[in-house]
Amino acid sequence: MPWVMDLSGRQAWASEAIETLRAAHVPLTLADAPETAATAGIIFAAAQSQDLVSALGMAEYGRCRVLVFGPPDGRLKPWPVLEAGAAECMAWHGQVEPVAAWLQRIEDVETVIDSVLVRDKLAGQSPALRSALRDLVVAAKFGNAPILIQGETGTGKELAARVAHAVSSQRGNLVVVDCTTIVPTLMGSELFGHERGAFTGAVSVRTGACSGADQGSLFLDEVGELPLELQPELLRVVQEGTYKRVGGDRWLHSKFRLICATNRDLACEVTAGSFRTDLYHRIAASVVTMPPLRDRLEDILCLFARFCREATGARTDPDVDPAVQDVLLRRSYPGNLRDLRQLAFRIAARHVGPGAITPGDLPREDRPQAGHLGADQGQNAYDGGPAGAIDPLAVDPLARAVAWAVDAGLGLRDIKERAAEAAVAVAVERSGGNVHSAATMLGLTDRAVQQRQARRTDTGGE
Repeated sequence: MPWVMDLSGRQAWASEAIETLRAAHVPLTLADAPETAATAGIIFAAAQSQDLVSALGMAEYGRCRVLVFGPPDGRLKPWPVLEAGAAECMAWHGQVEPVAAWLQRIEDVETVIDSVLVRDKLAGQSPALRSALRDLVVAAKFGNAPILIQGETGTGKELAARVAHAVSSQRGNLVVVDCTTIVPTLMGSELFGHERGAFTGAVSVRTGACSGADQGSLFLDEVGELPLELQPELLRVVQEGTYKRVGGDRWLHSKFRLICATNRDLACEVTAGSFRTDLYHRIAASVVTMPPLRDRLEDILCLFARFCREATGARTDPDVDPAVQDVLLRRSYPGNLRDLRQLAFRIAARHVGPGAITPGDLPREDRPQAGHLGADQGQNAYDGGPAGAIDPLAVDPLARAVAWAVDAGLGLRDIKERAAEAAVAVAVERSGGNVHSAATMLGLTDRAVQQRQARRTDTGGE
């Protein structure tokens, strides 16, 4: 159930708003802190504050979307609040029905993201991935405009396109056209089809991708490779639903959802004159950026296990030695998901027996190389194999503590919460029990420290 917090200092307008929502049977539970098990929450705040920023931070890591209401006079400016992690920010004017609709939309989107339909194609729980999936689901399920999926190579753009088609209302097929694998002179035939005798070798009529995608979706992978001379024809079929086959003189009709993907900066291509401005603005009605793997560190181990299952046909995730986990987390992945998948396949081919994947299962070229730090540090270094980075565990005690937590099986949310609780406990102890001094030491408000202490007491000081 969605939760509601009052950070206004119990001002009259906020109390009345909460009572109005409850009287209208909007399902809400009063809370002193974001409930990370919920998908949505509402915060009433009179102004931007550290308490508000802290609450939004807790909700964001809990994958919870937050609607922030400010006072009716509009004193609370929306942009800093949205930057702090809120999903929406507006002044309260008694808008009960929009609130109910907003909460329902959040529940609908999160349900789709957590569905097997999506998880089978794009696995992971990192904030970066879920943010991209929210944009994708909203554009695909609740809109019908073209979608442009951006991202580095190997970030799962085609998988995202398949998700977009699967969650949409399109009744037809998803037709995939890889613009990098087709000879430019045959691209027109691939997209629009051709008549018999249109060119040498055209011994029969071909319908083309636009016809095949009718009532469905057309996915153009690496659309930046589309020849400039074909772009006006694509623009016509997207805008008007009409096209001609190569060598034909009859207008044909097709209605489809256009989904494009690119690893290029198409805005720069427009400036350079290699991509039409009108086509770019047409296909970029909704833009979704797939995050690189370096922004999805929380997903690496579960993705590795998934790829190992794919390689071996096993039904359960393999155990992975902590030393191997350490390499996986600190290795660079220039090819992103594709790179991690190939690494998993190499390791799975070398692994023998039912036991854990161990350091010897890593091919020699994927193992970390021993190095040397400066004489003033006097410890061994670790270049992280392909990453070429110094071992943070050798020089950073905090990194060693985090590594222990990861090895113990804690997720990022648990690590963050326990680290915050430990920091509060240490600050209170260092300040001799003075809450205000502890709050100043940590850059928090007195209330935030007290809330942390109360939660620690409620959980038995775990």
